[in-house]
Amino acid sequence: MKAPIVAVLLSLASSAPVLAGTFVYVSNAEDGDIGMYTLQADGSLQPGQRFKANKLVMPMVVSPDKRFLIAAVRSKPFQAYSYSIDKSSGALNLVGTGTLAESYPYIALDRSGRFLLGASYGANQVGVNPVGADGRVGEPRQVIPTARNAHCIRADNTNRFVFVPHLGTDQVFQFLFDEKSGRLSANTPPVVQLKQGAGPRHLIVSPDNRFVYLLNELTGMVTTLSLDPNAGTLKELESVSALPPDTKLVTGAPRGAVGTPGANLGPRNTDNDIWASDLHLTPNGRFLYAAERTSSTLGAFRVDTASGKLTYLGSTPTEKQPRGFNIDPTGRFVVVSGELSDTISSYAIDAETGALKPIGRYPTGKGANWVEIVAFD
Repeated sequence: MKAPIVAVLLSLASSAPVLAGTFVYVSNAEDGDIGMYTLQADGSLQPGQRFKANKLVMPMVVSPDKRFLIAAVRSKPFQAYSYSIDKSSGALNLVGTGTLAESYPYIALDRSGRFLLGASYGANQVGVNPVGADGRVGEPRQVIPTARNAHCIRADNTNRFVFVPHLGTDQVFQFLFDEKSGRLSANTPPVVQLKQGAGPRHLIVSPDNRFVYLLNELTGMVTTLSLDPNAGTLKELESVSALPPDTKLVTGAPRGAVGTPGANLGPRNTDNDIWASDLHLTPNGRFLYAAERTSSTLGAFRVDTASGKLTYLGSTPTEKQPRGFNIDPTGRFVVVSGELSDTISSYAIDAETGALKPIGRYPTGKGANWVEIVAFD
């Protein structure tokens, strides 16, 4: 009887679905490649392959259907590298490259995945490229001159509105987005003016689409803005610091664009300047985290999802000069990269308090700066 039982068990094993994994991708600007890691159930990372791109590969984005990862290279010729993602192994396979209008420190896909949006800090513009069904990025479809130091571009959750923070003019540009043609047009009013010297850098939209949270690079403040669901316009509500009250850091100054002779350099000594970089919300919208590069810390906030109000919880030391990080789709773990560190770190998020608990550090390439996390069911 044993043989038939074994045969049945083997048959069941072979027909059972393979448990797909969660994969972490980190772009290594100086090495010109993308490192892959497998996120384990306990939040630890298993280092995997590294996939070739080009020098100054920096921002990345994953398609809504999780089939493709697109990475922007900020060295000439400015290109978008499109990779297919193997959902069983996480391996990346280059499917093609496409021309970008400029050096983009930030790229995003619209909610349909058919258009790649880019913001250029050095060229003071935004651009739109079509994305084919095969993941390849086509020639630029639209390039719009905006204002000094465009640093991020994101669509709202309805895919009707697009927002672009400008560090150099302390403004957020407001666009209408036509998801059929991929074209952007100015909303009314076309900009939101913020406090002088704030340096708006990155923004994210709340899961319920009622609020936008904006990280200001030069002050380390996170600004909550309400989002009008009909007009697609923003209104400033309040700002809270991502740094502890006793910080010795001072308001920063705009720095040179990556890929230029003055890259990351300010007009004066910047050793004690605030230099905030990135922010992310947990999927349930209850906690927000913001990175600051001079202190190499992650600031944590509790979010009142009804009012959008933020409460600062504390800061956690992390990798040196953390330019990018991300939260896994379950909201249980954070992975952080540091541009001046040869490791990346993972942390567990306490579901009740939002506190971060270090799990481990893992080898990475030089100039690690952007993190994407993809989970397959």
